[in-house]
Amino acid sequence: MADRPAMTVTDPEPVPADEDEDDEDKEGDEGDLAGRFLRLEQEQDAELRALPPFGAPVAHVYRPLQYAWRPHRRFVRRYLRTPKRVLFLGMNPGPFGMAQTGVPFGEVWHVREWLRVTGAVTKPPGEHPKRPVLGLSCRRAEVSGARFWGLIRALCPDPRVFFRHCFVHNLCPLLFLAASGRNVPPAELPPPERNRLLGPCDRALARAVGLLGVGLVVAVGRFTERRARRALAGAAVRVEGLPHPSPRNPRANQGWEELAKARLGELGVLELFGGEEGAVPQLPQLGGGLGQLPVSSV
Repeated sequence: MADRPAMTVTDPEPVPADEDEDDEDKEGDEGDLAGRFLRLEQEQDAELRALPPFGAPVAHVYRPLQYAWRPHRRFVRRYLRTPKRVLFLGMNPGPFGMAQTGVPFGEVWHVREWLRVTGAVTKPPGEHPKRPVLGLSCRRAEVSGARFWGLIRALCPDPRVFFRHCFVHNLCPLLFLAASGRNVPPAELPPPERNRLLGPCDRALARAVGLLGVGLVVAVGRFTERRARRALAGAAVRVEGLPHPSPRNPRANQGWEELAKARLGELGVLELFGGEEGAVPQLPQLGGGLGQLPVSSV
């Protein structure tokens, strides 16, 4: 979702190359977990490209899984090497987040400096002049992404600790803009178009959850939570909600980090951020079990 006000990012220090950066840049084995997940995303993207054009209020559609594929692929290959017990789920890209970086909730500073994800980003077809895609050079920061990844960074100074058991994904990979440049969230689409869009997204989510072995989906925002519950009805997975960090959410402007931390504590997710690598603590059994998964790396 679009965020106001936007923040300015200060000039960062150069990011040293990781030892495995070259390996992440390769296509890799399509049969490994990351490869299968990326293929699932490509299939979802192809299905969405086959939809009829969107009408008003949508004037521009950004598809970051195409023009920001390189950093997105690097994010997935770096942090999705083993099954995940918890999936944090957003709705769709924001104009200064994933639309710039290819990473869900992808506020530029955290993607580049904390997650250490890099990669070339090209221009989307039909770019809106008020919403240019500048990739990892974008100097505006999405408030939602800064709050989300800021909380995760506060809880897990080393991102590898977070990704031992968790991953982050969006239900829908598309950003919609009105003629004015205003972000149009899927909830605001006309019902027929919204249903055509989210049907394939729901099916892709169910496949992703099954592929990753997820036992708990933490849906960020009420609309995302409702869609996740619908998509995963009957599946052996819990769906729980987390308040959205967007400034459009009044609760988020009154100490969102503490609200979110308390909620994650209720869900037992905070316990996953402690302990030694390979240890898998139990989460509370709230309407469905989370089986233990052997985890040795991110």
